[in-house]
Amino acid sequence: MKDAIKFGTKCVHAGEKPDPVFGAHTTPIFQTSTFVFENAGQGAARFSGEEAGYVYTRIPPNTPTHSVLAEKVAVLEGGDAGQTFASGMAAITAVVLSRLKQGDHLISTDVVYGCTYSLFREVLPRLGIEVSFIDTSDLAAVKAAFKENTGMVFLETPANPTMTVCDIGEIACMAREHGALSVVDNTFSTPYFQRPLQLGADVSLSSCTKYIGGHADLLGGIVVGSLDFMRSLYPVVGYTGGIMGPHEAWLCIRGLKTLHLRMERHAGNALKVAEFLEAHPKIAWVRYPGLPSHPQHAVAKKQMSGYSGMLSFGILGGVEAGRRLMDSVRLCSLAVSLGATDTLIQHPASMTHACVPLDVRKRVGITDDLVRLSVGVEDAEDIIADLEQALEKV
Repeated sequence: MKDAIKFGTKCVHAGEKPDPVFGAHTTPIFQTSTFVFENAGQGAARFSGEEAGYVYTRIPPNTPTHSVLAEKVAVLEGGDAGQTFASGMAAITAVVLSRLKQGDHLISTDVVYGCTYSLFREVLPRLGIEVSFIDTSDLAAVKAAFKENTGMVFLETPANPTMTVCDIGEIACMAREHGALSVVDNTFSTPYFQRPLQLGADVSLSSCTKYIGGHADLLGGIVVGSLDFMRSLYPVVGYTGGIMGPHEAWLCIRGLKTLHLRMERHAGNALKVAEFLEAHPKIAWVRYPGLPSHPQHAVAKKQMSGYSGMLSFGILGGVEAGRRLMDSVRLCSLAVSLGATDTLIQHPASMTHACVPLDVRKRVGITDDLVRLSVGVEDAEDIIADLEQALEKV
């Protein structure tokens, strides 16, 4: 039945059933650090893996609350199993550590979230892992980047904050041919608009802090893949301990019940805002995958069913004009992160991507005039009116 029912129904029902002890309709929060065994033999069997069950909240499957969230997202992504984390960065770190070792090579999209870039540029080389940052929208450049020791390809698409799109299916095929794992950060799109595993990727991960939670009130991450990959990930989870709290897992379960509804509104609003900005005389350019003017619009149309709520634009007058704009908004919130119900505006070059060296930012298109907008679920007309009045002050 789970394959026959529609996505929205899966958002509401996947992974969930009434509590078998008391019959609670919603999934309980299992606020516990440890679990009691019936006898010593059961404890030994669970620790050895001979028997499935819960042993200690740091060790997968963590708690029944986490299990419901992991199963729900796995169903939505079309994967075998999932694992929750304390943050998106904890998820990325665990995936990398589960597969790569000293002497291995990682190919990464050149435009990624600032902390992802710093992890790959500063931390992984200290572990003896070589990293190449490649424009993954250029398939020839990706093909040329593979080496004999390439063990992983990490894609972020659409990319944060330039909204660059790369062809997941083509690159996943290249990775398979070279025996490398293909990993996609699906945070911007969510499984509602893009399913990397069904496009051929090995692993899909997301920051639950964003659209999955959906209300800017939690931190979390999730990884989905095959059973074999997830089994290789579990020891890293247990040894490093970067797991999600049970209350955050419960909030994500609640948030996912309306994911399909929210994403339609986010995307519908974002297209209207993008069209408004593209026609405004004070805006130099707009990047939104749903616009025909987007450089990779055809690729986005091929692999995405919708274009989510994220866009970026350049404002005439550069960084000072951008600051005046951001200081003049009334409805939009000047804040980092994304995927909240309200509209968020920020300046990546001085905020989320300030850790990326200036020369790298210029090379990959994170220019000083770039403003990033996470379009919320308010009435689109009100978002546009706020941007319009702020632009009048620029």
